[in-house]
Amino acid sequence: MSNKVRKYLAVVMIAAFGLVPFTLSSCKKQGGGSAGSGNGKIVVGFSQMENDGPWRIAETSSMKSEASRLSDKFDLVVSDAQGQTSKQVSDVEDLVSRGVRAIFLAPRERNGLEPALQAAKEANIPVILVDREAAGNPGVDFVTVLKSDFIEQGRRAAEWLAQQTNGKASIVELTGTTGASVSQDRHQGFADEIQKHPDMKIIASQTGNFNRAEGQKVMQNIIQSLGRQITAVYAHNDEMAIGAIQALKSAGMKPGKDILIVSVDGEKAALQAIIDGDMNATVESNPRFGPLAFETLQKFLNGEKLPPKIILPDRFFDASNARQFLNEAY
Repeated sequence: MSNKVRKYLAVVMIAAFGLVPFTLSSCKKQGGGSAGSGNGKIVVGFSQMENDGPWRIAETSSMKSEASRLSDKFDLVVSDAQGQTSKQVSDVEDLVSRGVRAIFLAPRERNGLEPALQAAKEANIPVILVDREAAGNPGVDFVTVLKSDFIEQGRRAAEWLAQQTNGKASIVELTGTTGASVSQDRHQGFADEIQKHPDMKIIASQTGNFNRAEGQKVMQNIIQSLGRQITAVYAHNDEMAIGAIQALKSAGMKPGKDILIVSVDGEKAALQAIIDGDMNATVESNPRFGPLAFETLQKFLNGEKLPPKIILPDRFFDASNARQFLNEAY
């Protein structure tokens, strides 16, 4: 049977079985090529929103490591949007023009990536969202979303804080990137949970853009205006929490003791801060998406039906277990 006939039959079979609206004819053809040969590999793009901070670096490393492990089947092309949604749109359009067979996309924001998703859709290139959501419908505008349950992360942080304070706290919230699904969800989960406790109030909420230096600066300003009113800090990630700890110490306050610090991510520096007594708890948000991402792509290429969301399980770290998990943290 000639290659042309094989390709035609593959397209007919895919159309007949009614897979989600990406035709994937070229993916099937490439996936069936000879393993190890350059022409037989599936070239996959990964559009990372930035590589600023330990979490993003760990995620990119995980994607590269898994691609390396599967190097007989896949080649991975990585782009870095450097924290700019407009550049991420251009990065995805560039991956499309280069003819990659699939794209992993870590969206910077929920809205604004529609042109990128449309370009991939028109080119029949499947997109799998990684770690955050983007506007659109799974199975139509993208294949699925791989993510943690960000609402649950916020809820768990609030639940822990309520237990520690007997439901009474004046809280500073340091939020993540404005417009990002993760920021919206971590706020919602936390706010919904503390509504159960009338004496728990968010007395200040400001973005630190998931950045340690910005978190420190924002916290310094809030301390100047609210000072000793503050009894707790809820940060949307560990980097901002560590920045807040530095600001509190500079102001002569005692984070981890006078002011409880709860955060999200579970990075090594945060676990060390818990061990040192400067921080109290952090909800894990696992950055190691590589194995799940490629496993999900392979299932899709095999024609398996995928759910609209695939949720990673996350742990909870405090003084009881931070030392136990320190060495495996990123």
